[in-house]
Amino acid sequence: MNYLDFEKPLAEIEGKAEELRALARANPSMDISKETEGLDRKAETALRDLYKALTPWQKCLVARHPDRPHTKDYVEALFTEFTSLAGDRGFAEDHAVIGGLARFNDTPVVVIGHEKGNDTKSRIERNFGMARPEGYRKAVRLMELADRFRLPVITLIDTPGAYPGKGAEERGQAEAIARSTEKCLQIGVPLISVVVGEGGSGGAVAIATANRVAMLEHSVYSVITPEGCASILWKDAEKMREAAEAMRLTAQELQKLGVIDRIIKEPLGGAQRGRKETIEAVGKAIEAMLKELVGKKPEVLLKDRRQKFLDMGAKGLAA
Repeated sequence: MNYLDFEKPLAEIEGKAEELRALARANPSMDISKETEGLDRKAETALRDLYKALTPWQKCLVARHPDRPHTKDYVEALFTEFTSLAGDRGFAEDHAVIGGLARFNDTPVVVIGHEKGNDTKSRIERNFGMARPEGYRKAVRLMELADRFRLPVITLIDTPGAYPGKGAEERGQAEAIARSTEKCLQIGVPLISVVVGEGGSGGAVAIATANRVAMLEHSVYSVITPEGCASILWKDAEKMREAAEAMRLTAQELQKLGVIDRIIKEPLGGAQRGRKETIEAVGKAIEAMLKELVGKKPEVLLKDRRQKFLDMGAKGLAA
């Protein structure tokens, strides 16, 4: 288990319990059941206390936890007959964005998502989930395919933001993000997005301008990272806690603002402590949102999607 900074008290308790169990395994005659049960109860209480009132910055840390399920995990568990489609037909394949044809509960769909990777090698290959222009052009190609064949689109969001490197800018990063956002608003099929980790800036919005947007309970969605915001406003990235507080980037705040439609509950301790339960909860949420949209005429879906984003400013001002 990888522990976050604010989880250190929990790490100590669970570490002691594991030490006792290791000692018992080495000495089968030892009876340490009472001690370990007491530590387990203490650990559960500590976990509940830690997670019952997370600060926005702590939620950012949980959203970035390396053990959280990523897009690849959701695709493998929730979709069948997934056929990956690669490349933007213009420059290259971007491994930070995966997508293709699949079945969700036997319904043909197109699924697209950011993929961060789960170890050092795959994280480097996936560029830590930060897509380049060709990633967004691939997303546009897949959305056009879905529109042509009347297939619902499901997107999974997990990125700190689009890649800001020199090569990406030279190949038209901003234009690619804008085209992808525009395509989201043009397709006449149901479009559903779920923020499963970080939803960072235009890199997230580019494939999340959807009819229905859901977030996992401890995920975050913002125009910039708290560190980036703090660097701009206070010239000090260490003020990220204050920035996270001011940015209203949590699922709970964003639902009040009308930015998202649904919060998907996570197991106690976050998705990283209950990967299977989290994936199942996301699957149920996608199923419910699809039922709300399937069967609606393209013009109704387009109007619904456009109005959703026009209303956000008004709701934000009212809040």
